[in-house]
Parts: sequence; structure tokens; C-alpha cells
Amino acid sequence: QVQLTESGGGLVQAGESLRLSCAASGRTASIYRGGWFRQAPGKERELVAAISWRSTFTLYDDSVKGRFTVSRDSARNTMYLQLNSMKPDDTAVYYCAAATRVLRASKRSDYDYWGQGTQVTVSS
Repeated sequence: QVQLTESGGGLVQAGESLRLSCAASGRTASIYRGGWFRQAPGKERELVAAISWRSTFTLYDDSVKGRFTVSRDSARNTMYLQLNSMKPDDTAVYYCAAATRVLRASKRSDYDYWGQGTQVTVSS
């Protein structure tokens, strides 16, 4: 079992920044990849960014490339999502997730464990 605890959401204005954190505990050695998802009202949960737990590999959705950065602190088993130049369209509940079965996890069903979600709201 892996437990994920998120923090860092809030209300910001367009153009501002936030940093989300996701602390993993439990069987963290079983994690292949960590992901950040978001879900806006009435929309599907979508993958925003992901990072390998065992290498430097990262991936981003086109909508956030150049604005968001995913990183990981191995010593703390913590994953981060830095959100810069934020837009109202970034408003959503953000979830972190961990994949322990699929090496190259790229979609929602590949991820096994989820954080509780944190609200991010960007005002125009």
C-alpha cells in the first residue's frame, strides 16, 4: 500500500504561481511513476504531468508545457508540481497519483493510488 498526502492548493490570480506537494509513504519502493492529474467541473480527470520514480523521465500535457514543472525529492519521497503563469483554465481539483503496476504509466487507469485532491482556483 502507498499513501499519498497532498498540500499547496489555493486561490491565485492569473499570471501567478503555486506549488503543489505530494508526500508518499508506505511501500514507496514499489512506485514506478508519479503523476499529477486535474479535474475541472463537468470534465474528465486528465493527466497534467508525470515523473519517473526511478529516473529523470518526465512528461507533460501540451496545455501546461513551459508553464508547469514536475519534480521529485527522493530523500523525502515527495513529488512537486510547480504551476507558473497560471490561467483561469487551470482551475480544477488537482490529484497526485502513484503507479505501481505499469512502468510507463500514461493514463488514469495505470495509476493505483491517489491523493485526496487539492483545489486550485485561478481568477481572471
